[in-house]
Amino acid sequence: MTNPTPVLSDDTRLLLLRLADKLDALRPTAAMAEGIRLGQALVLAEQLHGITEAAYEAEQTLLAALPAVRDEQTRGEYAALLRLLAQGVTA
Repeated sequence: MTNPTPVLSDDTRLLLLRLADKLDALRPTAAMAEGIRLGQALVLAEQLHGITEAAYEAEQTLLAALPAVRDEQTRGEYAALLRLLAQGVTA
């Protein structure tokens, strides 16, 4: 039995793309880190919604959608993966 593909909200897709853009714009060949994944989810959600309950919900939804960071994965590679997820591509 397979898990159903999660349906991403418009906010989540937007935040995935914003994070991908940030990762590609600044040091795309550097190593991706788990701390970046966690911290940027909060920053981007609060930029979108301010410091509100909606930002908290957007952050949590984004974190649920973000894949784990793999060993030796670059920021650019992670950004490409985020763009695929935003388009609804699943593995």
